Amino acid sequence: MDWASIFIYDTTWAFVLEILVRVTVMFVLIITFLRFTGKRGVRQLSIFELTIILSLGSIAGDPMFTEDLPIIQAVLIMSIVILLYRLCTWAMMKFQPFENLLEGRSLYIVEDGMLVLDKIKKGKMSHDEFFAEMRQQGVEHLGQVRTGLLETDGNFSVLLYPPEQTGYGMPLFPKQYQPVEQVESGVHYACMYCGYIEHITSPNQVCSRCQNNCKNWAKALNSQIVR
Repeated sequence: MDWASIFIYDTTWAFVLEILVRVTVMFVLIITFLRFTGKRGVRQLSIFELTIILSLGSIAGDPMFTEDLPIIQAVLIMSIVILLYRLCTWAMMKFQPFENLLEGRSLYIVEDGMLVLDKIKKGKMSHDEFFAEMRQQGVEHLGQVRTGLLETDGNFSVLLYPPEQTGYGMPLFPKQYQPVEQVESGVHYACMYCGYIEHITSPNQVCSRCQNNCKNWAKALNSQIVR
């Protein structure tokens, strides 16, 4: 095996210097063009914004090391991409359907302390993903949540009940989120699929809200949220 060919091949010191110049120029151009998008920072990206970032990365990568690819071509392409970004941003501000097409819509995942059935049926968000988002915001059970909204950028927005209005809800931590094997009288139970609270007589009782989607129940909690 020719290690010199694998790692060096026909690379010369002159081309190393050229790569240094190319990378420096493209790095500065990426920062400059991203500033032109108007974003002060990058947190959670929408699908549209992620497309722009990937496009810029692909455009900027090749000129950094491709000897026969002039930087001016990358500059022209990046300028066109940024122009399209600006046009799309303007169109999204003017036309709501166009914004919905590119960015998507915010989704209600939780309403009145229960999961929204049509969203979990369509697989918009898995239980594990949802539980993780809620736990990171200090939520112990769904009885503490009035509304949970999945934003278009992937973030989760939550409106909580005041402490005195906290009700019984489905637990979100693994130790509490366990199916019961024996029913106790006078205890509230939560459907492990949709979060519906009910007094049950059997651990295999069908949930009256989501019907045959779940026959598992966990002990509901009603502890107040700690902030």
